[in-house]
Formats: sequence, structure tokens, C-alpha cells
Amino acid sequence: MRAYDIIAKKRDGMSNTAEELTFLLTRYIKDEIHDDQMAAWLMAVYLNGMTEKETTDLTQVMMHSGDCLDLSAIDGVVVDKHSTGGVGDKITLVLAPIVAAAGVPVAKLSGRGLGFTGGTIDKLEAIPQLQTTLSNDVFIKQVNDIGLAIAGQTQNLAPADKKLYALRDVTATVESIPLIASSIMSKKLAAGSSKILLDVKFGQGAFVKNLGEARKLAQMMVHIGQNLNRETIAVLSSMAQPLGYAIGNALEVEEAISVLRGEGPEDVRRLCLILAGEMLCLNGKVKTAQAGERLASDMLDTGAAYQKLLQMIARQGGDVDTIIQNKLPKATCQRKIFASQNGYIHHINGQAVGTASMILGAGRERKEDAIDLTAGLRVNKKIGDAVSVGEELATLYYNESFAAKIHEAENILLNAYHIAEQKVTAPSLVAEIIKAE
Repeated sequence: MRAYDIIAKKRDGMSNTAEELTFLLTRYIKDEIHDDQMAAWLMAVYLNGMTEKETTDLTQVMMHSGDCLDLSAIDGVVVDKHSTGGVGDKITLVLAPIVAAAGVPVAKLSGRGLGFTGGTIDKLEAIPQLQTTLSNDVFIKQVNDIGLAIAGQTQNLAPADKKLYALRDVTATVESIPLIASSIMSKKLAAGSSKILLDVKFGQGAFVKNLGEARKLAQMMVHIGQNLNRETIAVLSSMAQPLGYAIGNALEVEEAISVLRGEGPEDVRRLCLILAGEMLCLNGKVKTAQAGERLASDMLDTGAAYQKLLQMIARQGGDVDTIIQNKLPKATCQRKIFASQNGYIHHINGQAVGTASMILGAGRERKEDAIDLTAGLRVNKKIGDAVSVGEELATLYYNESFAAKIHEAENILLNAYHIAEQKVTAPSLVAEIIKAE
């Protein structure tokens, strides 16, 4: 078997077998196949696509390229959740404690942010002293003891995906639906959960810009889960505008805490309840997603979810008093931006909002970049809101080391807003829910 023949086969629009994909990936991670050949194969996939069987086979190869966590020692049915990423997406910080407080174990492995969207682990590390690196034994024991653990992915979880993704990033092949689906599902399956809920985001503030492409991605991932005996549900949620008001790590933690305290933005609360309803139903805790939403609402309203998060923070070495006393670290500088006309907010370019936050230090352009956990911004107006000349649209938060970039971030953020005379309604938060046939 030769890499050349496998590449030529895919170039000519034919399907690669499971054996061919295993040969290609296992030798690539051993550096026996070089980047130039793998890049050629990636471009062939990008141009010609993959069948459902090919995508499932690729997922399995990447899943088994490193460690696969065994969560069988955890009491109960473990349901995992994954978001494809969006601007202001702090959902895990609220959702995981809700579900755990309802009595369903949550063993969540999360990642860091890259580009204009943030990552759960970066957000958690805005809490002083909180540890996100846990051994497997500690991770499992914590879930059994308190029902909740959120930790960073291990270095050897689906290493073939990590290496392949780095190459996709520099060969203009990131946007391939089969490659995205296999990348996400290989990590989720290797993480060991019995059932999987996917929050597939679409719109300007997400990596997938339109509903049609998001639907294709969701359907493909649900089918992969079905083919590999993991019940999987996908919720298609809109990122037509930022989720909530806060963008940036410590700022998003602060906003998530406000939701857990019964305050905070309604869109964050609503999406968390929808997702929690599906997770609780997947677990079997309730018979319907609607019953799950009602139970999840009780966990918020009684404060049980908030107490569960505090319990997790304490268990992972974090400074609980920082949360209780609202003393998370803050940036030293602020800059407000104001509306230049009267009217209504018609459109907010979420990607531009995320980019402005990244320029201030809140995100990474490259995986090795350091980030400023206190930097970011708050939008004060959302789609459908009325606005007057001179009214505050947003506030930027930054430190002196990024002062030279404030004008660039300000201009990007101003251009992200489209104001018009006619009133519009805010977009729907959830477009549809996709389940296995």
C-alpha cells in the first residue's frame, strides 16, 4: 500500500477504505508520510468530499490514534456536550452545573480558544488558582464525588486529529464538512461519554456561517455517533449576534455566574435550559426534553446549579471567595464607543466583535499565543434594540500593553454594527434539533 495511490484514488473521486485511512493516518503521525502528501490528500477530500462510511472510518482512526478514556467507573449515564464555537459562548459554565445539580454526572473535557471564539478552559483559568489539568483518576473520582468535573483535554487525546488540524489550518482545508465532523467526533468519542449533545452554531459569530452548512455538519455528526453506537443529538443554535453581552474570558465567567444567580442575559439562560433539557432526556433522568427544561429551570431558580459550580471550583483548587464576592480580575483600562445615528440595531457582525476582543488580547491568532484573561468587551445593544445618537453601544476592556491597538479594535467594533430606521425583531435562538432516524 502506498500513500500515492490513496491520494490518487481520492483525487479521482473514489472512496478510501478503512484500511487505507488507517495506513495514511498512522504513518502520518509517525512522520513516515510527510506534510506535502497529506496536504494533497486533504485538498482532494476538500474538493471531492467523503461518504458517510469514509467519514465514520476516519473518525474511528483518529479516535483510536491515542488515549480513549474509560468512564465506566463513573456511576450513571454520562452525557457529553460539545459546542462548535461562537462569540460570547459561555454556555458550558452554566449548563454543566445545571445538569450536575439535577443528578446527572458531567465529565467534561474542554479546549482552549483559537481565533475569534473563546475556549472554556481559558475562561475557567480566569478564576484564580483553579486547576484545569486533572489526572484520569482524579477526574473520575471528582465526578463520582460531586457529579461534575471540567478539565482540559489530554495531550494524547486523538493526536492524529491535532496534527491533521494544524495542517488543515495552513492548507485552506479547514472548512471541509467531513473533516470538521470527524475532527469533532473523534475527540468526543475518545472522551468516553455514553451519549453526546452537540451545539452546532451558525451565523456570523460562528465558524459555520449559514444554516444549510450547519445542518449538513450536524446530520453528519449525528450519523457518525449512530454508526458508532453513541446516541447523539444536535441542536442548531444561532450566532447571528454575540451570545449574551460579555466577550472575553473573565468577563464571560462573570456573566455566567450572573445567570447561575438568577440574573444575566435571557438568551444565555434560554439556550442553557434547552440544551439541559436535551441532556437530561438523553441520560434518562426525564422522559421528555420539556420535562428536562422544567427541571433545569428549578436548578437555576433554587440556586442549586450555582452551588454546584462553587463546589467544583473549590474541588479544583479555585478561589471560591473571588466568585462569591464578585472580585474576578479586571482590566485596568476602558474605552466606550457610541452610536453616530438614531434607529434600530439591524445587524451585528459577530466575527468582527470577536476579532475586536482578540485584538485587545482576549484571544489567540496562533495556538502558542498568550492571552490576557481580563481583556474583552461588552456589547450594550443587541439586534432589535433602539439606539440614539451618542448612546453607548459597547465598552472595550484592555490593559496598557494593548493600548496601541485600541483604535483598531474600536473601528472594527463600530463597523460591526448596522443601524437602520426600521425596527426588526431579534433572530430565533434555536433553528432546529436533529436526532438519529
